[in-house]
Amino acid sequence: MASRFNALKADAAWQKVWDDARTFAARDDSPKPRSYVLEMFPYPSGRIHMGHVRNYTMGDVLARYRRMTGMEVLHPMGWDAFGMPAENAAMEKGVHPGGWTRDNIATMKAQLKRLGFALDWTRELATCEPDYYGHEQALFLDLFAHGLVYRKESSVNWDPVDMTVLANEQVIDGRGWRSGALVERRKLSQWFLKITDFADELLEGLDGLEHWPDKVRLMQENWIGRSQGLQFRFKLSDGGSVEVFTTRPDTIFGSSFVAVAADHPIAQALAERSQNAADFIALCKRGGTTAAELDTQEKLGFDTGLTAAHPFDSARQLPVYIANFVLMDYGTGAVFGVPAHDQRDMDFARKYALPVRRVVSDGEATDPVFIGDTAYTGPGTLVNSHFLDGMDIEDAKRTVIRRAEGEGWGTGSTVFRLRDWGVSRQRYWGTPIPIIHCDACGAVPVPKDRLPVILPEDVTFDIPGNPLDRHPTWKHVACPACGADARRETDTLDTFVDSSWYFIRFASQPKDRPFDRAIAEQWLPVAQYIGGVEHAILHLLYARFWTRALRHIGMLDIAEPFAGLFTQGMVTHETYSRQITELGSDGVDSITKPRWLSLDDIEKRGDGYIERLTGETVTVGRVEKMSKSKKNTVDPTGIVDQYGADATRWFMLSDSPPERDLPWSESGIEGSWRFIQRLWRLFDGERSGSSVQNIALERKLHQTIAGVAIDIEALAFNKAVAKLYELVNAIERADPSASRDGAIDTLMRLIAPMAPHLAEEAWSAAGKSGLIADAPWPTVDAALLVEDEVTVAIQVNGKLRDTLTLPKGMAREDIEAAAFASDKIVRILEGKAPRKVIVVPDRLVNIVA
Repeated sequence: MASRFNALKADAAWQKVWDDARTFAARDDSPKPRSYVLEMFPYPSGRIHMGHVRNYTMGDVLARYRRMTGMEVLHPMGWDAFGMPAENAAMEKGVHPGGWTRDNIATMKAQLKRLGFALDWTRELATCEPDYYGHEQALFLDLFAHGLVYRKESSVNWDPVDMTVLANEQVIDGRGWRSGALVERRKLSQWFLKITDFADELLEGLDGLEHWPDKVRLMQENWIGRSQGLQFRFKLSDGGSVEVFTTRPDTIFGSSFVAVAADHPIAQALAERSQNAADFIALCKRGGTTAAELDTQEKLGFDTGLTAAHPFDSARQLPVYIANFVLMDYGTGAVFGVPAHDQRDMDFARKYALPVRRVVSDGEATDPVFIGDTAYTGPGTLVNSHFLDGMDIEDAKRTVIRRAEGEGWGTGSTVFRLRDWGVSRQRYWGTPIPIIHCDACGAVPVPKDRLPVILPEDVTFDIPGNPLDRHPTWKHVACPACGADARRETDTLDTFVDSSWYFIRFASQPKDRPFDRAIAEQWLPVAQYIGGVEHAILHLLYARFWTRALRHIGMLDIAEPFAGLFTQGMVTHETYSRQITELGSDGVDSITKPRWLSLDDIEKRGDGYIERLTGETVTVGRVEKMSKSKKNTVDPTGIVDQYGADATRWFMLSDSPPERDLPWSESGIEGSWRFIQRLWRLFDGERSGSSVQNIALERKLHQTIAGVAIDIEALAFNKAVAKLYELVNAIERADPSASRDGAIDTLMRLIAPMAPHLAEEAWSAAGKSGLIADAPWPTVDAALLVEDEVTVAIQVNGKLRDTLTLPKGMAREDIEAAAFASDKIVRILEGKAPRKVIVVPDRLVNIVA
């Protein structure tokens, strides 16, 4: 055996052995207990970074460990391959999204393989391939047939230059991120999935997710947002009425205005006879389409001239405004404003000089005139509210609802913040929606025997808009129902649909249907799911909806897709930039912004850095999550080339609790490499051949076996690594013995989940049979987990003077005798008899001299 571990040689050799033997291919017919370990699959953006490595290393350690405990483990990998970056690349680089994506998949797969992950590559899938999305289309039609899919008009962000719908994050300061054009709020016919039908189930199911982080469950609970409230109608001065819903009926006496959305019927009717109203509505359509966006933009209103009668005091007339912060898709499209106790309403009221009336007091301020510009939204007692005065908020809510129902002008109801899931995307690179539009028959499902509806390859991106809309032949088809000329749906599905069921397809992959129910149910739910907290809401919520929808239509008897969830911390790194000046999106004003630089773009110069190309001074920014946009990523390929896969994996596990961020450092990876070499020297060393036992070392070994197993199951990988460090130290200090020889052999199996290449190399060199990947986890001797020796502190006049290692349970008189026999104690006492001796068995002796 060599004196130094040759990582590159061992990595390549053992990865080939595993591949050739299909070591990690899961068997559906295995009699073993099953465990499904899954990390969130990656988007093939080009190359993996250290954030990917950390995520997949965690899952890999757990998967390898569970295999060693005798479980049949499913640990698959695939690609979340549809999405906007591929279309952006097509426009910027003149490439086809499919070619760009598949090239990236090949690159990233090769990178993952270099790290030796125990993945079942036989189940690899890519969501952009027809053998995946064709089954997704079939599932969409199944949901459509059961009434869980519908089409309606909905507001979107529309870029009039690029002629495309923009995601919220693509709207920057009201303009399209690429074109710089003012974004419009436009109504388009969109397809929706009825996730709201499952709102109660999704909320109540959170209670059973005991192995999910509390913060994630709370985020989902808030997103679903069940609340009790009051729905009622204001009578209007023109004889009509407007319906509103509020979760704060207790504040009704603090109302000072009513606001309706720009596309509310009241607003639309006014626009037909008022150009000013029409112009204001057009202005509103340039704003955002989400509640979050509307909360941050300037609050604008248009006075309709109408007033609304207060339901408890018809003499109080509230002005009715069209407002840019009210959305038709939320609630009834109309609200009443209570400025003193809602910040959005406060901003609006101060802008338009509307009354701000205090109706909830924190116990001190009770004056009806509210001073200041910050709304009070905390707990308190009702004031200035007639019959509600003196009540707490919840009592006041119930009282108003009871009065409204009794008087017949309102109804108490439960509502959810959750809205139905809009799945239409006006883009090419996604799953075609399998619907055909016929003038006579309406929306007609594509017959299943004609699936998949495959994306055409002959598309171009030189003209703005969706290439499917302008394709000369693809969208023109005969109606499946009547045979007349018809048109394919040219919208594609939201990529969240692709990731809402991929874990089921991993579990079962028949060619003729999305999955085999019996086989899928053998593996599901996923025992441990690992991924970033940024997916805590939408992806996880949509996946939870998808399994419930499939159960609802009788295709799968699984409610929760993921039994256990772990959200790992990010891998972080310094950022580097240089300030540059360029024209803004309006083409007139100049703006200064950072030009982000990669590690390859800079070099050390004195105490700082300069840009290689220009020689300009570089600003070293804060440590942030690795991201391609800020170019602070570290490509693992170079790290693996230099240090090997196992040192890279070890660093990902050792330096920080897995739920916390991990700062990348060269010193950290170098330390991991040195430890790998220490391990190799232990495995490389000669065995003593001695028959001598070292009980203390054997006890340490078995405590480590038990402790590492517990830590891996708890995903406390840094703690497991710390225990292995301690064991290695103990082995290195121990004298030659049979116990030491055995501990070294056992150590090979203990490190196998973390450093599998090193473990395989050592296992083979030691003449062991088979692969260590198939070897069992070491058995714990329970008797050796119990300490039979204790450390007893020896004090003189309350000060620690010595410590003794003594048999556990030793008699008081024997402990005392051992204390007085200590050389240190003999010197201190100088032959004097003590006045008193206090003995606490197994803990301490205090001698009062």
